[in-house]
Amino acid sequence: MIFTEKIKEKAKKLDKRVVLPEGNDERMLKAAEILVKQGICKITMLDTGGSVMKRSGSLDVDLTGIDIINPSEFEGIKKYGEEYYKIRKHKGISEQEAYETVKDPLYFGAMMLRMGEADASLAGAVNSTGDVMRAAIRCVGLAENVTAVSSSFLMIVPGRDQIISFADCAVIPDPDPEQLASIAIASAKTHKSLTGVDPVVAMLSFSTYGSANHPMVDKVKEATELVREKAPDILVDGEMQADAAIIEAIGKRKAPESKVAGKANVLVFPDLNAGNIGYKLVQRLAGAEAVGPVIQGLAKPANDLSRGCSVDDIVNVAAICCLLAD
Repeated sequence: MIFTEKIKEKAKKLDKRVVLPEGNDERMLKAAEILVKQGICKITMLDTGGSVMKRSGSLDVDLTGIDIINPSEFEGIKKYGEEYYKIRKHKGISEQEAYETVKDPLYFGAMMLRMGEADASLAGAVNSTGDVMRAAIRCVGLAENVTAVSSSFLMIVPGRDQIISFADCAVIPDPDPEQLASIAIASAKTHKSLTGVDPVVAMLSFSTYGSANHPMVDKVKEATELVREKAPDILVDGEMQADAAIIEAIGKRKAPESKVAGKANVLVFPDLNAGNIGYKLVQRLAGAEAVGPVIQGLAKPANDLSRGCSVDDIVNVAAICCLLAD
């Protein structure tokens, strides 16, 4: 059974609810039908102006079993507005501004998470990453021991018997040591949640154990120590070159005392340049399947999608969200 099918089978056992704020998008409607009919999760779809029913009819999509909510007409909107005002009034917003904000589908979906009325949210087929993440961060907040929202990809490489997580490949351009440590901690948790395998984390650099001296190397060293302080249960090592991290013979030669070298299944890149280039090279040259990006570091799962996503992408990421919510 391929990895994404395993994810969906696991999700079916969890009985989670995912909110889809972009009810006006054709791909979202089709994905919602699949998710409910296959029993992967329960779905709440947000509707503005009756567009969901209109579009589903023209697309021949069956919405049986899907909860449809118009945020502006939701009977609990006052409760959402009061809660949002409470958590954002220090930023100078008025009560009226708070009430208007939570009528926005992205914010309404994020508030459903905060209020415990959904387990995860999924958007980005229509809205930008910035808008999706802004709503999630403001309404849901960050997880414990995490200082930044980041992302990871699960890389399924042909001929390799393990799934490797790459992070961060989509969100933080130039993380400082604390942010880099946060990325590592969140990625380790994501890897364990989705694969069931204990994370072995390598903090990547162009240097292994001091083979080069540079401020960029120092950043990775400092981040490694921060991971050890904040999450002592995580097996982590660095700074380390990529070949030393994943090739056992090279790891033994370059870092013979390391418990990570040659065994890493979570690769933390020093910046977005390296991470984004790295995952795309492996995807395109090695024919790897890149599952993600999986947004991580939030108190509850609110995931972003590429605006070029397919129906299958939405279904797969919704299933991933269910596992992260467990």
